[in-house]
Amino acid sequence: MNSKGLSVRNVRRSGYRKSPGEVIFDVINVTMFTIFMLLCIFPFYYLFINTISNNDLVLKGAVTYYPIGINFSNYIALKEVNDLGNAFIVTVTRTIFGTALMVFASALAGYLVTRKKLWKRSFWYRYLVITMYFNAGLIPWYMNMVMLGLTENYMAYIIPGIVAPFNIILVKTYIESIPGELEESAFIDGASTFTIFRKIIWPLSKPILATIAVFGAVGNWNSFQDSLILMKSSPHLFTLQHRLYFYLVKASDLEALMSGGTGTNVALENTLNSKVVKYTIAMATTIPILLVYPIMQKHFVKGIMLGAIKG
Repeated sequence: MNSKGLSVRNVRRSGYRKSPGEVIFDVINVTMFTIFMLLCIFPFYYLFINTISNNDLVLKGAVTYYPIGINFSNYIALKEVNDLGNAFIVTVTRTIFGTALMVFASALAGYLVTRKKLWKRSFWYRYLVITMYFNAGLIPWYMNMVMLGLTENYMAYIIPGIVAPFNIILVKTYIESIPGELEESAFIDGASTFTIFRKIIWPLSKPILATIAVFGAVGNWNSFQDSLILMKSSPHLFTLQHRLYFYLVKASDLEALMSGGTGTNVALENTLNSKVVKYTIAMATTIPILLVYPIMQKHFVKGIMLGAIKG
């Protein structure tokens, strides 16, 4: 084909118009995903507008699509709940330390199982994978935690979550997509295994590490079962989600606590009720972790796609 034919073909491509069927498909596709997005966002939006609206109107069910009588007194009144501050600190620290250790362990283990020189590599990898399919149950787990001395112990939040088989598999799959020539050239230059991991594998694996970091952070932030079962006699170790669970069950008691003893506090301008209390506590425990995903979104999408290329 001559150059003239190629230029005509390029012009046709640049002026390509979608067929009516393709236009209809795009419209339906965008419409469906927009509706789905709104369905996902609306529950959080509904909670938020009810926490910043007039509490009497919220109790009557008058607040549905937009806030009425906007005020932030409900959030200000949360300072009357003394144990929320300590629970917030416990949750933040377990999220930071637990996620950091999990990411490091997953990265290191994921790299090691890609090393062909690792002794019994297939055995260790299969042993790791099989733990994803078998679970002894709640009672054996509790007995194991008791024998390990992890009841009434802050380390119960950290140690059990360090090894995460699913995350290790994601990291392993991602590392296998990195050109092996980089590692080979580093070996020729005399680099050790850990040096290669630290200077080559770790920097190149940031997308997948950001992905599992999001998984770990959300899991640590939302976890309350370990606090509920293992910290019965240690209120100072209760997590934020544990306190949320407690307050949702006993919202009427919290209502009296938040309204009482405030004197001329602005919270008294709106009568608190158990419904508003539930909404406010739920939003206060949800907003911080919601801020994580937008920050990590770029790496998250790239990492989860590349980490799923191979099996």
